[in-house]
This record gives sequence, structure tokens and C-alpha cells, in this order.
Amino acid sequence: MLRNIHIFLFLLLSLALQAAVYQGRVVDQDGQPVAYATVYPEVAPELGTATNTDGSFSFEAATLPASTRIIVSFIGYEKSVVTAGDLVPLTSDLSPFTVILKEQPIALEETVVAAKKSKQRNKRKELSALLYAVYQQIERDFPDDPVQYQVVSDVKMQSEGSTWGMEQMIANIVVLPEAGKEGRDSVQFQGRFCKRFFSAEKRAQADSLLAGDKLERMEKKSKEKFMRKAANAVDSGVVVHRTLFAMGNMRYDFEQALTDYRHWTVSNESEGETVLTHTEKISKYLGCFQMTFTRHYIVDSRTYAVRRFSEHADVKITIPFGIKLNADQLEMLNLINMSDQQIEKFRLQKMSGHIDYNTIYQRRDGHVYTLEKNMKTRALILGSKKAEIPVVIKATQRVTGLQTSGVKPLSDSQITRRVKREIVEIY
Repeated sequence: MLRNIHIFLFLLLSLALQAAVYQGRVVDQDGQPVAYATVYPEVAPELGTATNTDGSFSFEAATLPASTRIIVSFIGYEKSVVTAGDLVPLTSDLSPFTVILKEQPIALEETVVAAKKSKQRNKRKELSALLYAVYQQIERDFPDDPVQYQVVSDVKMQSEGSTWGMEQMIANIVVLPEAGKEGRDSVQFQGRFCKRFFSAEKRAQADSLLAGDKLERMEKKSKEKFMRKAANAVDSGVVVHRTLFAMGNMRYDFEQALTDYRHWTVSNESEGETVLTHTEKISKYLGCFQMTFTRHYIVDSRTYAVRRFSEHADVKITIPFGIKLNADQLEMLNLINMSDQQIEKFRLQKMSGHIDYNTIYQRRDGHVYTLEKNMKTRALILGSKKAEIPVVIKATQRVTGLQTSGVKPLSDSQITRRVKREIVEIY
């Protein structure tokens, strides 16, 4: 009898440890496939995957409870939540479960432009009182103690309208209030897991483009070595993920912007929201560097609490004779895996770009914390030797875990440890 019980328990354990295949398809509201959408179990983001060009996905994991939340997301769309039970077909005859993503514009420009300005509130005295009330609420809402986030961060790279690669990183982020330069919050970033997703065709095109004829002349072994090096040569992805979370330093930026009311306008929206817009133009080095920032603070009209934050930036850089960038500056270009030879020859001459950035907040225990950040960058980099690099980067970070007590700063080794990347080809 005892022996039979042991056998029964062993069979139960074996069944529990068996891997299940979770699969489905992601489309937009028009029924078109969404390629490179991310799909991951909320309890174990490292098991996640990306959809292929047909919008289909599949990942294998130890059998999950049917109620386990599966997050499906793509930049520019509202995240969707399904369950593990939805994604496990009962028979091979069933069609894959379809997830429909609803559009969510990343920037709030259209909403603000459409809003009517309040002539009364644009009076300087009342504007001053309104801005000060919002600033006081910001001081109350945003915590003065360290906070640790766990995030799933996606960075997608595009060329000529189609995505050719995506990097997904799971990271811990510790925010130390006002511990950074000039009183900004310090953001410490620790990458934990990382995957780079490529379609085989797009990756081959990118590697051939960046390596030129050299790749075609290589022996098979040397070619494989070169491509491995290109895929793992830099940790630039960490720079983008960390920078995205560090943008939008609420208390510091708002305080700095209060010095001149001429840069502010006020618009009223429906549903009890007010939009405060701050515009700032920067021109340096005889006009060679020009930047325009437009920041929108969407606040509750009754409590003055900031609900969302949006920023748009236009950048133009002209360097008459070109400049050789140093290693730190080149990190920002390395997302496109420039080879060592290209980096050595590259001299930056012109750069123009547009950045749309958005933050959505959550309230917990009387304080306001980040819930989601997303960004879209469109840039054209012109260099010597007729080198022209169009760059479109879409990025999104979603908070999957939040720790507000007992948070300690990360150690130097935690911050600087290189994040190993797993290369995943999607078909």
C-alpha cells in the first residue's frame, strides 16, 4: 500500500514538472498581425517570448496554473492580460487563441492641441498659484525614500518601416530620491535577464549591411564568430533601458521650470483633468545644437495630483567638420551593432531627431509610483564616408514588481555586471 502511494506521488510530481506549450496569435483591432509583441507570464517574465511576423507566438514552461496572468504588450497599444488556460489548446484541432491589442497613442500631443485654453487661468497671478499648488502636491505624492522596481523593458529597432530586432530585458531599478547630480533622483540599474529577438532574414540583412563585403568574403567559421561578436559586442541596450526609466524626473524638472511663467500654458480637458504645458528652447555652440522640449503634466483638476506625464523633444545637431565620438558617446549608436571597423571610421556630422515620451503612474499607500514608461525615437544620423543611419527605436517599460520598504542601494558589482544576452530567432 505504501509503495503504491509513493508511486502515485511520483506520478503527480512528474506530471507537475512536465513542460506545457503555450501558444496564440496577436493582432490589432483591424485583424492585422502584430510582430514583435512581447508575451510573458507575470510571475516569470524570463520565460517570455516575442511574436513572429505572422503575430504567432509559442513558449514552453513547466505547467502553470490555468489562472496565471499572461501579459501581452507592444509599444503604442494597451497591454492585454490573458490566462495560461487560454493559451493551452485542448486538442490540435483548435485554432490558436487570438489576442487583440487596442491602440494606445504614446504621446498626448493631439489631446493637448485639441483642448481649449482657459483665458482666465492664463493670467499670470492665477497661473502662479496653480503651478505652486501642483508643485506642493508633487512634493507630497512622490516618496522621499528609496524605491525598488522590477521591470520588463522592451526596445525595438526599426528600419524602413519594419522591425528587424527587439531586445527584452528584465531588470531591477533602485530610485534614490534627490541623490543624483543637482538634486535629481539617482537611478541605479541592474539587468538580470536579456533576450534579443531577430527574424533570420532581417538579422542577415542587418549583419550584411553593417559588415559590407567583408562578411561575404569570410570563411564560415570566421563569419559565425563575427556575427556572435556583433550580437554581444556592447552593453548599449542597458544604456537605453536605464535612460528610459531615468527620464521625467518629476520633482526636479517641475521645480526648475517654475522659474519663468512665460514658458507655461494651461488647458482644460474633460473628466476633471487639467493640462499644464511647459515649452523650453535650447540653442548652444553658435546654433550648432538646437533642442525644443515640450512637457505636458496631466493633473487632477480637484486634487492637483499628476496622473500622467508626456514629453516631446526635437533635436538638431550640426558639426561643420564632423567629430570623432568617444567610446561613451558611441554607446548610443551601438544598438544597431556597428562593427569595430565602422566605429573607427565614423565621424558624426549631422543628427536630427524627434522623441515622444510618456509616463503613467500608479498610487499606492498614499504615494505615487511609476507604472509604465514608453518612448518613440525617430532619428537620422549623418556621418563621414556618406554614412547615413536612420534609426527608429520604440521602447516600453512595465513595472511587474514594487518594493517600498527595506530598499538598499545596489552595489557597484550589481550595477556593472555584464548582462548575458540570449539570441532568439523568430520565424
